[in-house]
Amino acid sequence: MLTNISHVLRACAQRNGAAAVVSARTYADFTTEASFEIKKCDIHKLDEAPATQVVMTRDEGLQYYRIMQTIRRMELKADQLYKQKIIRGFCHLYDGQEACAVGIEAGINLTDHLITAYRAHGYTYTRGGTVKEIMSELTGRRGGIAKGKGGSMHMYTKNFYGGNGIVGAQGQIFETYNMAALWKLPAIFICENNRYGMGTPVERSAASTDYYKRGDYIPGLRVDGMDVLCVREATKFAADHCRAGKGPILMELQTYRYHGHSMSDPGVSYRTREEIQEVRGKSDPISLLKDRILSNNMASVEELKEIDVSVRKEIEDAAQFATTDPEPPLEELCNHIFKNDPPMEVRSTNPWIKLKSVS
Repeated sequence: MLTNISHVLRACAQRNGAAAVVSARTYADFTTEASFEIKKCDIHKLDEAPATQVVMTRDEGLQYYRIMQTIRRMELKADQLYKQKIIRGFCHLYDGQEACAVGIEAGINLTDHLITAYRAHGYTYTRGGTVKEIMSELTGRRGGIAKGKGGSMHMYTKNFYGGNGIVGAQGQIFETYNMAALWKLPAIFICENNRYGMGTPVERSAASTDYYKRGDYIPGLRVDGMDVLCVREATKFAADHCRAGKGPILMELQTYRYHGHSMSDPGVSYRTREEIQEVRGKSDPISLLKDRILSNNMASVEELKEIDVSVRKEIEDAAQFATTDPEPPLEELCNHIFKNDPPMEVRSTNPWIKLKSVS
């Protein structure tokens, strides 16, 4: 997802002469990697914790920055399109929680399998979906990643099984913990604790908010979910635990959502605007990464601005497509439900015969 900046600059140098060469030398002076001290994870039933002294390369930092900015801008554009009534139905935005999706992906492989609950847009992107496909899915268009028939909660890519949109379905988690522990399954269970269940603070709904201990007999980690490096290192630690045959592990990522639960929730009736602004000011995942990059001379302000401009253009182009692409025809509404042959008639009803588009 990251364009190699040095390759771009060399190409510019060949086209534009000495001035571009000077620019390329400037970029070559940046720090290629740096060490960072990150917050220690709380642990449950573990003898060791993820490292607190970690290394990030310049390329990694720029990649994380671009992906998080893309998710952020995509969600803000979705907010705008929803308010214009171009996106309909449910829409659960992920802005504020970008470090979770990006950090998790940095700690596993695309060949690993992933499923999420609400707020699936960011994961759809990190799993290989394009902004154009995601935006078109939100607007219900033919070019959407689920052909315009899934919407905000039902997006899919290879090895990514979409969002679980059933409220309360995650209550089955304790049965799953039990089975995973009995069978020593290589599963990482992740709780993205954004502090509110719909509009209820966790302190009002949970007798114990130590969610990383909720697996009881399953080891657990509590992680700073606003720091992409904390999430990355914890995920690598958890993945190594699973791949070593030690069974499942549970991670609680302490994060925060800037929007309400869904677009129908203004998000300020049960929390104050000051609380949201405080988190934005002190713990924003993109700002934290940006500060690290700049303070360690891993990139310039101008280079990050170039990324911002590129991301904004990508989002605007995708939004333009998502508002002009045709909707799927009605006769395709019931396609892709069954893998192979069409099903038998159910109670004398065969939707493939009866549904026709008149538009």
